Amino acid sequence: MPAPVTATQRSQALALLERRGMIRLSEFGEAGITATTVSRMEQAGEVVRIARGLYQLPDAALDPQQSLAEAARLVPKGVICLASALACHGLTDQMPPKVWIAIGRKDWRPRVSYPPIRVARFSDELLQRGVEHTKIAGTPVPVFGIARTVADVFRYRRTVGDTLAVEGLRQALRQRKATPAEIAREARVAGVWPAMEPYVTALTSDA
Repeated sequence: MPAPVTATQRSQALALLERRGMIRLSEFGEAGITATTVSRMEQAGEVVRIARGLYQLPDAALDPQQSLAEAARLVPKGVICLASALACHGLTDQMPPKVWIAIGRKDWRPRVSYPPIRVARFSDELLQRGVEHTKIAGTPVPVFGIARTVADVFRYRRTVGDTLAVEGLRQALRQRKATPAEIAREARVAGVWPAMEPYVTALTSDA
C-alpha cells in the first residue's frame, strides 16, 4: 500500500509551486517529492495538472499568455521566439495557434501534445543571443529580446508572413521599444538587413 503523503513533501511541493508558478513532475522528483505524493495532492485538489507532467496551483491566476509559460516549462532549453515573442512583447495582437519555440540544431525535437508548439532551430550561438526573461503566470520565461525578435521574424517572413514581419517592425519603432540602430545590428547578424533596410528607412522617415 502506498505511503501517505508526508507533511514535509506536501509543504515542499506547495512552496515550489508558489515560487515557480509551474512545476514539471521531474522537478518534483529532483526535490525529493515522489510521484505518489503529487498524484495524491492532485486527487485532493491541492494541485492541478495543466499538461502532461506539468502542474500548477488550482487558484493560480490565469494569464492570456499562459501557453508561453507552459511551453517554456516543458521545453527547458527552449526560447520563445518569432510570432510568439512578438505577442509576448506586445508588438502584435495576434496570438499564434501554436507556440513558437527555438531550440538548438542538434537538440531532440520536444514531444509535447499540449500546448501545441512549433519549433525553429538556431545555432548554439544564436540560441544564446539576446535572451531576456519575463514572468508569465509566476513562471520565468526565456524570450528573445525585441530587436532580435524583429530581425528573426524578417528572417522567417516566408513562414510567418510578410504582414506580420512588417507589423512587428512598425510597432517596435512606434512604441519606441527598440531603436533603429538596435534593430539594424540584429538584422545584420541575422543576415536580413538588406531586406529590412527599406522598411526601416520608410518607417523612420514618416516618424
